[in-house]
This record gives sequence, structure tokens and C-alpha cells, in this order.
Amino acid sequence: MATHEQIGRKRLVVGAHYGSFDFLVQRMTAIILAVYSVLFLICALFTSINYESWKGFFTFTCFGLPLGQISATLAFFSLAWHAWIGVRDIWMDYVKPAGLRVGLHVLTVLWLIGSVLFFANIVWSL
Repeated sequence: MATHEQIGRKRLVVGAHYGSFDFLVQRMTAIILAVYSVLFLICALFTSINYESWKGFFTFTCFGLPLGQISATLAFFSLAWHAWIGVRDIWMDYVKPAGLRVGLHVLTVLWLIGSVLFFANIVWSL
């Protein structure tokens, strides 16, 4: 009878496919940011740079919907989610002490939430 030898460490595999979801989210947020950046660049190139034109870019409406504010908010949420996935992966890959890693995760989340709230306060108060 053959004996079974254990080669390497026994590894418990959990959280299968969470990387696939993050990969797809990273790509979708990048597409949203690319489209918004192109629209923003076109607006910046073909309009005068003054307060009224910039305010008009962020407050234009279509059929009563504030599309300027909605698109800017969608782009900023995409930026925050994109940044969270990237920074979280950096902390998980390069910061080995678990306590420090958790602390950096918490600080990153707080910073991103604060940034989103600050942005929303500015754009939706126009």
C-alpha cells in the first residue's frame, strides 16, 4: 500500500471567485471613467473657461433629470470604488502585519467615504 505524503502546506481555499468580481468591477469603473473623461475633455475644449460654463456642465438637465450631476456623481463613485480595489490590493500584497493592514484598510475606507461625501455636497449644492 502506498503512503500519502503531504507536500507543501495544507491550504484552506475560501472566498472563491471574489477576485473575478473585483476584476470585472475594475474594468467597468475604468470604462465609466474613460467615457466621462472624454466628455469632460470635449466640454473643456469647446467651452469658455468661466464659472458659468463649468456650472452649466455640472447642472445640465434633460427631460427634468439633472444629468450633469448624476453623471459626475457616477464618475466619482466609480473613481472611489476603483481606488478602493487598487489600494486594498496594495495593502494586502505588501503590508504583512495584520493589524497594520486592517488599520490601513480602515483609514482608506474613511478617506474614500469622506471624499465621496465632500464631492456630493459640492456637486449637489450647485
